[in-house]
Amino acid sequence: MTAIPANSRPLEGPAPRLGTPPGATDCHIHLYLPGFEAQPGGPGIAELATPEDYASVQARLGLERVVVTQPNAYQLDNGALLEALTQLGTTSARGVAAVSPQTSGEALRAWHEKGVRGARIMNLPGGAVTHASMLEVERRIRPLGWHLMVQFNGQQLDDYLEGLQRIEGEYIIDHIGKFMPPVAADDRRVDDILRLLDRGNAWFKICAGYEASVTGGPRYEDVGAIARRVIAHAPERVIWGSNWPHVGVPREQYPDDAEQLDVLLEWAGPEDRRRILVDNPAALYGF
Repeated sequence: MTAIPANSRPLEGPAPRLGTPPGATDCHIHLYLPGFEAQPGGPGIAELATPEDYASVQARLGLERVVVTQPNAYQLDNGALLEALTQLGTTSARGVAAVSPQTSGEALRAWHEKGVRGARIMNLPGGAVTHASMLEVERRIRPLGWHLMVQFNGQQLDDYLEGLQRIEGEYIIDHIGKFMPPVAADDRRVDDILRLLDRGNAWFKICAGYEASVTGGPRYEDVGAIARRVIAHAPERVIWGSNWPHVGVPREQYPDDAEQLDVLLEWAGPEDRRRILVDNPAALYGF
């Protein structure tokens, strides 16, 4: 199947209601570049998404910095990610790569120079590296000061909790815990997430509520209740990402990018919004 250019759909639109502070950071996007093919084991590439395409979205949302996450489509081939980081530059961009226990130290050091600062652990279908390799990967990246970005269905947190507690370096609990379907904010598994944050090496990413929400946008009240509780408990450990270009859902269900930012108007106060968009990403990614 031929990938559709991202700019075949509107990349611009009304500005978000939330006025972003200088240094605002999108901590989760994916890029799909011409000339880089999907790899066996991952999903196909539905459409291309280039740094030029994202620049339009970034300008619309009032963002200055970005973290590019290795898509599942490319599996362990980080070539497109590294090319994207070369184009974006290390002043305003960082990357999260797919790292296996066999990835050489030489490769990791070269990727670090390009701006890579994390390794993706994906415990959902199509993930290139799962929790089975998580602790070994974490040991490999720790000397570089990288973190893990860990995604799982929060409903199954019991299966991953012991492993998360054993991580010695920094790591992100991705996609609002991605409870599918969402649980109540006072669920015991949300309690467990708060305890993980209290240990001092976990972060929590507000991202892609539309992928798990049952109530739907623009308010995403079910996942929003979880987000609000986490933000109230540990605003210094929370970051935000748009998940652009949203290819995890059918094209007709792509959310409005401004809506993905404006959730913070209801989920966090002004001081915490600055932490989430500027201060916390700067601390984690070294901007």
